[in-house]
Amino acid sequence: MFIGRHEEQRVLAGLVAGVRDGRSGTLVLAGEPGAGKTSLLGQVSGLRVVPIAGAEPESCLGYAALHRLLRPWLPGIGALPPSQRDALRTAFGHPAGEAADRYLVGMATLTLLAEASTPEPLLCVIDDAQWLDRESADALTFVARRLHAESLGLLFATRPDGLAPVSGLPTTTLTGLPRDDARTLLSACAAGRLDDTVADHLVGGTGGNPLALIELARTLTPGQLAGLAPLPAPLPVGDLLETHFLRQITPLPAPTRLVLLLVSVAPPDNPALLWRAAAHLGVTADQADAAHSAGILTESLGFRHPLIRSAVHRGADPADRRRVHAALAAAHDPVRDPERHAWHRAQATIGLDEEVAALLEKAGERGGHAERAAFLSRAADLSPDPRAQASRLVAAARAHLVLGDPATAGRMLDRAEPGLDRPVPHALARQARATAEMYAGRYATAPRILLEAAASIAGPDPALARRMMFEALQAHLAGGCLTPTELARAAPAAPDSYLDLFLMGYAKRLAGDYRAAVPLMRDALTALGSDDDLAEAGPPLAAISLVTADDLWDEEAGRRVWRRLEAYDRRSGALGTLRTTLAVGAAWELRAGRFDAAEALHDEAADLSQVVGQPQRDTVQRAELLAWRGLATGSDPLACHATAVLDIGLGDYPSALARLRSSLDDDKPGVAARALPEIVEAGVRSGDHEVAKAAFVRLEQRAPHSGTLWGLGLLARCRALMTDDAEAFYRESLDLLGRTSLATELARTHLLYGEWLRRRRRRADARVSLRVAHDMFTRMGAAAFVSRTRSELLATGERPRPRGARADDHLTPQERQVATLAAAGATNSEIAARLFLSTSTVEYHLTRIFRKLSITSRRKLAAALNPGA
Repeated sequence: MFIGRHEEQRVLAGLVAGVRDGRSGTLVLAGEPGAGKTSLLGQVSGLRVVPIAGAEPESCLGYAALHRLLRPWLPGIGALPPSQRDALRTAFGHPAGEAADRYLVGMATLTLLAEASTPEPLLCVIDDAQWLDRESADALTFVARRLHAESLGLLFATRPDGLAPVSGLPTTTLTGLPRDDARTLLSACAAGRLDDTVADHLVGGTGGNPLALIELARTLTPGQLAGLAPLPAPLPVGDLLETHFLRQITPLPAPTRLVLLLVSVAPPDNPALLWRAAAHLGVTADQADAAHSAGILTESLGFRHPLIRSAVHRGADPADRRRVHAALAAAHDPVRDPERHAWHRAQATIGLDEEVAALLEKAGERGGHAERAAFLSRAADLSPDPRAQASRLVAAARAHLVLGDPATAGRMLDRAEPGLDRPVPHALARQARATAEMYAGRYATAPRILLEAAASIAGPDPALARRMMFEALQAHLAGGCLTPTELARAAPAAPDSYLDLFLMGYAKRLAGDYRAAVPLMRDALTALGSDDDLAEAGPPLAAISLVTADDLWDEEAGRRVWRRLEAYDRRSGALGTLRTTLAVGAAWELRAGRFDAAEALHDEAADLSQVVGQPQRDTVQRAELLAWRGLATGSDPLACHATAVLDIGLGDYPSALARLRSSLDDDKPGVAARALPEIVEAGVRSGDHEVAKAAFVRLEQRAPHSGTLWGLGLLARCRALMTDDAEAFYRESLDLLGRTSLATELARTHLLYGEWLRRRRRRADARVSLRVAHDMFTRMGAAAFVSRTRSELLATGERPRPRGARADDHLTPQERQVATLAAAGATNSEIAARLFLSTSTVEYHLTRIFRKLSITSRRKLAAALNPGA
């Protein structure tokens, strides 16, 4: 019998119907203990259901819940793409090794479940999600956020305080039952007559909590229910429900209570293991009979309600808890299941024990970062040696940083400080501290911390020192305050890798020696574009590659490195790093005039931010896209250059110059190089010839050393702006920039040249250049520049024709990505792997793409996407 919850049942029915019809969906049921979440899950019917439940004793064991969920399909793991297959095998401890990449594990889970739902729709039901281990929660929420058209559903049930892992997913909250439903439930459960006044008091006192109502109906005497005897005060609701259950457990025989405690700690769905552990405790299966008779245990050795598990565990004597953990440690094979064996041994240990601490540390290396953090923290608690304890605390802090928890990491580092009396462990702690500072946005302090740490281990661990120096450089470029002298001291005497080349190049660049910096920085980009070990550097490489390419005006090297980093991030499943790489790719696509492609990359980065559970911050690259489309970019200082471009597009040169002037003084790598031609144009057009000349002189000094088509093309355009005899320089700029992919710069040169020609009354010639600029800006969608170019054309006596609609205008950004990859010959599986989708979702998108483009095969995609090609 199930009473009430009509709206919630309607929502569940909608999820089930969608999955049966070939769509996918996710729903989270949130509610306080006893709200009826488990009962509501039991109402699901009409399709194949695979249920699991989070288990509090397993919440520190990485991928424990995921392993239970995927167990039916693990024989097919060999058919997964190799990177996904290896990640999932590593996650489940076969073979042992480095921690599995959690995003590749998520992709593997999506692929397995999508394949499992192909023959028949599938609904995965995850009860007690608040007790999922962090790694399993990450994998399942990854899947939930990538679902689209797989005939697959995910249904979570959790307490309100367990919503963090599933935040952002569609959520329905279960509150207390309405009065009439609550009274119906009471009447159905009460053994005798139920007085109306008593019923109202019980409903009001419990807030309509179904479990509390059921327990009261079962435990109150007939006299109390009939209003003939006083009711207990307080009523057992909320936290008092555990106390209520504990009162039912306490009278049971001691061996039965020991069985209950074992059930509360043991992994679910493994009765053989449970009874092996019971044998170590000297208890037998028949001693569970009393718990079955009392309605506490079900026949499948589960608790009637999850709160009973909590009551059993928290009400047990600490010595009994240690006995049970020791028995479970003995029951787990230390070779086949070292994580559980080590964890239970640690929980059974009092005081300090290096053997157990070492066992725990080694076992933690096999799991995910959350498991590693928990294991290392407990290992530190058990460590008798202060140095070993400090080392484990630092390692735990680093794991917490990976998990995005700098506050806990900071507390661990504080605890570690007294035992850090050796250079390398102390340096690692300082490196972790710098990372925590950057998490908090304090970039000014992080670079110096890293440099000092690197200097302290230059002798004992030069490779680690070099990585720390490179991290210091990256932190400095993001907003640090190192001096050129400090950077020069950090740079090696001779290069050994792209890390050294970057350090040496930027030491020269920030000391003001641009000429000496150019070959080093160019060699760094070249090495980065060909090095096989892209994991060596630690932090994301895409950002520094963009800054360096901008500073050298080296479009070819910048795009080459971006493509390589993007392929590496996608192949390795490094979604956190890929977000930055995609933003960099959006910058290159924007400069090529492919605004839709840039937007698709930004949207993918935002989508990945949601998948990895980190907020997507507005980037400089997104601000630039908004500016080029003629939209306001906000007041963020990072958007200063983008807003200046918008000002220039609108012809508001004084405002542009006001925003850019500081770039001339700061001379910040990358930023200054892109600002110089803008300052020249804004200075000339606003009459500030002094600042225009200062920017031009610097550009004139640097562009020839760079020697790229981009840099020399900008220099030629700026020469044209600085002189009356400009035609040859405009033509030179058009020739140079025309041999690059920088459509935005080429179109701007056409515009400036056309304006110059019109002002010299050469209207026919002006129309030619302005027409090209107008067509280019229009195809891009550069609204402000379109308007300005249109006004110039009108001044020559020509009315530009409006742009006709394109067939692909109605594609979503993700559909355009799928269509572009399919047109290039990628298979559905390749597209799915590249975009972190299932093949079913790719097929769904292609069906919609074909319908929108009015085509029937992939062979026609290229022509439909590029009708003029």
